[in-house]
Amino acid sequence: MSTTKPTKSPYHHGDLRRAVLTAALDVIAADGPSGLSLRDLARRAGVSHAAPAHHFKDRTGLLTAIAAEGFGLLAATIGEAVDLKDAGVRYVRFAREHPAHFQVMFAPELLRDGDLELTTARALAADTLSHAVSAVSPEGRGPDARLAGVAAWSLAHGFATLLLGHNLDGAVSGQDPEEVFRALASMLFQAPAG
Repeated sequence: MSTTKPTKSPYHHGDLRRAVLTAALDVIAADGPSGLSLRDLARRAGVSHAAPAHHFKDRTGLLTAIAAEGFGLLAATIGEAVDLKDAGVRYVRFAREHPAHFQVMFAPELLRDGDLELTTARALAADTLSHAVSAVSPEGRGPDARLAGVAAWSLAHGFATLLLGHNLDGAVSGQDPEEVFRALASMLFQAPAG
């Protein structure tokens, strides 16, 4: 009978899948997706090295689950927006509050193409953004709602990416990034002159 115990056991009993996802998000936030290994995550969770593979199969499966979760969270966040500008502000807030999800969500080379959970969550997020864009009158967004959606997503995603990469530190220094984004969105999507 072996009495060997892990030296550190953050996982006791319960939701191993959640414990591995949480540990993976911590690693990604600190070291990026390239720093991720299932063996290290198992060690962090205090379980056998094979345990994470039961839930995710492999590293790609784990990253795909993180991306799917991220798109679901993003859809819920944007879905609470009162208008398109607020949807963009919520997009930027999501990126700031969930940087590890954000890094993985838009890196298709890391993900399992065709995964049903990922495809569904991605479509839900896209539909939520599309709904926010379609609520803007054609006078405020232009005649092509699809292109307005691309413009809105590009603005929010580009701003969030530059912000997380510290490329806007000088330009945004001392200002609330969400308010800066709101001002930028006002420049792009203007109310019609009355």
